[in-house]
Amino acid sequence: MAQKVRVRFAPSPTGPLHIGGVRTALYNYLFAKKHGGDFVLRIEDTDSQRFVPGAEEYIIESLTWLGLQFDEGTHLGGAYAPYRQSDRKEIYRKYVDMLVEKGAAYIAFDTPQELEAKRAAVPNFQYDASTRGEMRNSLTMDKEEVKNLIDAGNQYVVRFRIEAEQEVTVNDVIRGEVKYNSSVLDDKVLYKSADNLPTYHLANIVDDHLMEITHVIRGEEWLPSAPLHVLLYKAFGWEETMPQFAHLPLLLKPEGNGKLSKRDGDRLGFPVFPLEWKDPKTGEISSGYRESGYLPEAVINFLALLGWNPGNDQEIMSMDELIQLFSLEKCSKSGAKFDYEKGKWFNHQYIQLRPDSEIANIYYPILEEKGVDVNIGYVETVVGLVKERVSFVKELWDQSSFFFIAPTSYDEKVVKKRWKEDSPAQMTELVEVLKGIEDFSSHNQEEIVKAWIESKGYHLGNVMNAFRLAIVGESKGPHMFDITAVIGKDETIARLEKAVKEIKN
Repeated sequence: MAQKVRVRFAPSPTGPLHIGGVRTALYNYLFAKKHGGDFVLRIEDTDSQRFVPGAEEYIIESLTWLGLQFDEGTHLGGAYAPYRQSDRKEIYRKYVDMLVEKGAAYIAFDTPQELEAKRAAVPNFQYDASTRGEMRNSLTMDKEEVKNLIDAGNQYVVRFRIEAEQEVTVNDVIRGEVKYNSSVLDDKVLYKSADNLPTYHLANIVDDHLMEITHVIRGEEWLPSAPLHVLLYKAFGWEETMPQFAHLPLLLKPEGNGKLSKRDGDRLGFPVFPLEWKDPKTGEISSGYRESGYLPEAVINFLALLGWNPGNDQEIMSMDELIQLFSLEKCSKSGAKFDYEKGKWFNHQYIQLRPDSEIANIYYPILEEKGVDVNIGYVETVVGLVKERVSFVKELWDQSSFFFIAPTSYDEKVVKKRWKEDSPAQMTELVEVLKGIEDFSSHNQEEIVKAWIESKGYHLGNVMNAFRLAIVGESKGPHMFDITAVIGKDETIARLEKAVKEIKN
C-alpha cells in the first residue's frame, strides 16, 4: 500500500506572510487534496533573534481567509505534535548527538571574532574539509579539552561534516535531476549551544522525517540547500524515507528583473501581503489583499496560475477544479511575472460570479459610512445593475451613488455638451409624460417615452443625454430606464424638476 501523501507548509514567524509564501502554501494544499493527503502547518521558529510577535497568528488568519484549511498544526494539534520547533528542543538534541557519535558532525568553538578574522585573512573563506583542520573544533582537539571547554560553559556550535569532491544528486519533480559537487558546500551549523536550538537545516530534516512528510514543495530559493538536506538524510540512514522535492519558480517583479518585493508593491500600488500588517516595532502599516477589497477566491485563482498551467485555456477555476487539475509536473521551471493588473481582472470576474445578495452585504457597510439607510433588497437590485462595471466592491459607490442620493451638482463638461437650449422645455414635457405612466417598470417607461420623443420629432440622443444628466448628475450609469425604475416615479420627477431649475445653459 502506497504511503499517504503528507505535505507541510513551514513558515518562519519573522513578519507578515509574503504573497510568494501564500502561493507555496496553495500549491502544497492543492497537491495534498488532489492525492487525498494531509496539509500540515509547522512553525519554524528556531531563529529566536528574528521572531516577530503576532506573525504566527497572522499566517494562520491569512490562510484561513483564503480557504486553505490545515489538517494538523500549531493551532489544531495532531498526532505529530508539537508543531512549533521551539517546543521540540529536546527532540533535536537527541539527533544532534546521534550525528556527533557517528562522526557525521563535530563540535566547533570558534568565536565570532575568530571567524571574522579568518574571513578577513582568507579570501572567500569557507568552513569546510579544506579549512576545518585549521580551526578550533573537536576534530583538532583531544576529547578532554573538548569536555573541559563544554563543562566550563564555553559556547559552541555543532557543524555537519561534509567531505569534499562527492557528487550529490537531488531529484526534483519540477527540475529533474540536479547534480552538485559537495566541495561547494560548507560545514553548515546544525546546532547552537547559545540558545539550545538547532538551525533550520537540522530541524527541518528531523521534523520532515518524524512527521512522515512525503513531499517537500517549497520556493526556488531553497534549492541550494537541497544537496545538504540529501546528505543529512544519508547521514541519518533515512534515504528510504527521504521526501520527494519540488522547488517552485520565483515570483518576479511586474517590470524589470528580479524577485517580487514589497518595494514593488509600494511603488506600483498593489499589496504583497494577504492581510494588512502593522509592524509591531515601527508601527508602519502595509496593505493587504483582504483590506484592498480582493475576494479570497480571486486571489487563489490568480496565484494558482503564477507558475502553473492546467494545460488548457481555462482561467477561471474554483478550488475544487484547481485541486482536480493540479500537478507538480505542470509547474514551470522559470519565474512568473507578477501581473497585478491580472489580479484585478480576476477580482472583477469573481464579483460577477458572486450572487448579488452576497455583494450587497459586502457593500452595505460602505453605504452606512456614507450615511445611507436603505433596505438590503434595494441594495441588491442596485448591485445587479452596476457590478459589471467594477473590479472592487469599494468602487460600487462611484458607480451607484445616484441610486441613493440625488445629485447636488452637475458635471460642467457634460452640461456644456449635453444640455441644449431646448433641454429645459423638453425635460418639463417629460415630467408630464412620466406623471401619466401607471406601470413604472423599465420596459414600459422606455416604450412610452420613446414613443413621445418620436411623436414630437425630438432628437432621441439629445433628450436621453439631458435626461441622464438630470437624474445622475453625470454622463454615466446603466440603462436609463433601469435607473428610473429603481429610484421610482416620484424621485425621478423631483430630480427632473430640480435640474430644470438649477442647470444653466
